[in-house]
Amino acid sequence: MPAYYIWTIGCQMNRAESERLEARLARNGYTPSRRTEDADVIVLNSCVVRKHAEDKVVNKLYNLKTLKRDRPDLRIALTGCFVGPDTEELRKRFPYVDYFFKPGEIPDWLAVEQGCAAVPEQPGITAFVPIIQGCDNFCSYCIVPYRRGREKSRPLSEIVCEVRELARRGTREVTLVGQNVDSYGHDLAGKPDLAELLTELNKVEGIARLRFLTNHPKDMSRRLIEAMARLDKVCQQINLPVQAGDNAVLEAMHRGYTVEQYRGLVSELRSRMPDIALTTDVIVGFPGETEVQFRNTYSLLSELKFDAVHAAAYSPRPGTLAAKKYADDVPAAVKKAWLDAIEKLQEGIAGEINAALPGQTLEVLVEGKNKGKWQGRTRSDKLVFFIGGADLTGRLALVHIEKASPWSLQGSFQKSKEE
Repeated sequence: MPAYYIWTIGCQMNRAESERLEARLARNGYTPSRRTEDADVIVLNSCVVRKHAEDKVVNKLYNLKTLKRDRPDLRIALTGCFVGPDTEELRKRFPYVDYFFKPGEIPDWLAVEQGCAAVPEQPGITAFVPIIQGCDNFCSYCIVPYRRGREKSRPLSEIVCEVRELARRGTREVTLVGQNVDSYGHDLAGKPDLAELLTELNKVEGIARLRFLTNHPKDMSRRLIEAMARLDKVCQQINLPVQAGDNAVLEAMHRGYTVEQYRGLVSELRSRMPDIALTTDVIVGFPGETEVQFRNTYSLLSELKFDAVHAAAYSPRPGTLAAKKYADDVPAAVKKAWLDAIEKLQEGIAGEINAALPGQTLEVLVEGKNKGKWQGRTRSDKLVFFIGGADLTGRLALVHIEKASPWSLQGSFQKSKEE
């Protein structure tokens, strides 16, 4: 049987799309390969959100050039955000690549099947399900709308069908993904929203947990917050990217909200769900950012105390408004110092939050074993390692937490919640 190899870098959306490609390849008679050298088809699912990721993609492509020369029958495909609407320049630069297709598309050489046909034969305990493609927000630093296009939602019935099939095949937790899930449904007939979709998915038997990302603070509705608080399978855990804690920087980023509005949204979420776990994303070193403006971001993170902060240095993306309008004028050494400061701050905050957990018994969805211990995550998405119990993969376990660090928890098995 022919073999395939898929290499994926970037966001959860890319991971979800790679899983769907794997399912299509399997249905067309391909088996997975662990090495590029043994594959008949190689698919690179790319990311260009930051230069570091783009460099990795380019290096991977150049590494395949020799393999293609030695094996002319090998087929190489490139997808993801490296592929824009016009592929002519890419074809000139990488003539040995056979196929270029935009993120989220299915290439012509794979039979196009609809609805639940994209579900893998043996999905994981957790799975990502795309619900909306593209983005209409056009943040000044972001290349995604230019590569993935404008927002296009999948029909609600198609998503429900897919989740039901995932559940039938053993998936216990589903994460709904999109560049901006809070905009889901505005382009569909009847305008179903994310709250309605979650309500329908909450009824699916076999699914124990529901999550969703990525969110945009300006688009999160009160209806969605109420659905989160009401639906028992929806985890009260959310990533809410702030990107900066200074209004002038937020305006230059075209984020569409102020620090005060963001703070109010966090307050509303915590008021409605006191135990909610919040994470955020931050960009440091945006063009023109001053030490004072960075300190405003640092102060906001200190005040709001997130469970996790994903911080990255600004990287100019050709074609974006920020790259056209502003010079990348914050020195690399300053960016690194600011990143280090945020990481040190967050390590202390995460340690403080997790220090309250030893002595508690938490629900853990068990994903498998790691170095002799069971591994899984709580409803608040905290990583837990524990001992005890047998045949727990895919089960909801009650675990007594005994030790905590900023990054993970240690404990012992009490009993299965599903007994």
